[in-house]
Amino acid sequence: MSVIKAIEHLKKWGLDQNLVETGTSTATVELAAETLGCIPARIAKTLSFKLTDRILLIVTAGDAKVNNGKYKAEFGAKAKMLAFEEVEDKIGHAVGGVCPFGVNEGVEVYLDESLKRFETVFPACGSESSMIELSIPQLEICSEFLKWVDICKGWYEE
Repeated sequence: MSVIKAIEHLKKWGLDQNLVETGTSTATVELAAETLGCIPARIAKTLSFKLTDRILLIVTAGDAKVNNGKYKAEFGAKAKMLAFEEVEDKIGHAVGGVCPFGVNEGVEVYLDESLKRFETVFPACGSESSMIELSIPQLEICSEFLKWVDICKGWYEE
């Protein structure tokens, strides 16, 4: 089960005890924010992309949207999300529970600048009803991210 992979991954930093199983669906930003009683922007959504022979996960704030021009400038190609039916096989987590914890080997994780305005954020943890509250430094460590990127729009005044 995917949530087990996330828990095992988070154990490396003693954060597995912080995981919350809500009992309700938190599969979308809106549902997660409603369940937690927080603004949608604090939900750390994890988006999955295919880039030729690479699989990328980009963790963004819940109110951010991918800017195709910025994505292309960062990664050298047009943004192409994984198809629904590819996600679980390629990432190791199903849609609704995709997170940067316990992912398949070779999956590259990036964090978007849109997250830096918060002290803590809430990423999913491998299932449609699990999440964890992490500080940005904790997210940096346990996501084992490669680098910060600036590929989103809509979260700040342009």
